[in-house]
Amino acid sequence: MKARLLLHDLPKAARQPVLRQSSALCFRIKHGRPKVLLVTTRKSRRWIIPKGWLIPGLSPQETALQEAWEEAGVSGRINGARLGQFLHHKHHSDRPPSLCLVDVFPVHVSTVSQEYPEKTERWRKWFSPKKAALKVDSHELAELLRDFKPYSH
Repeated sequence: MKARLLLHDLPKAARQPVLRQSSALCFRIKHGRPKVLLVTTRKSRRWIIPKGWLIPGLSPQETALQEAWEEAGVSGRINGARLGQFLHHKHHSDRPPSLCLVDVFPVHVSTVSQEYPEKTERWRKWFSPKKAALKVDSHELAELLRDFKPYSH
């Protein structure tokens, strides 16, 4: 499990309440090589993995699967334990940013749908893990992507 930046390492002035999110590192194997799915954020069109707030009544793993469906139109199964975590600043239009600790779960994709809830709000694209790591802004998420091995967890 990887968590590169520990909360107690932050300067006191930077500390704020930490909220939890769950995310799906969606992957498939194509020609013997892993491909991971990135989606864009709704507003700034930055590349990320599907993620969101924990859903009441669902486990973090089930939340990750739900986010994968809503944001990327994919279904699959969690392939092993949590891969790791990364910190993320969630920006809001009506209040200061929130610091989020995001759990990352590997999702082996079995179905890709052409119709899904956020189709008109996001783009999705498959990348090699190394290319995906170059597309995301988070250094911690990039490291998880670079180190991703689909059958090692």
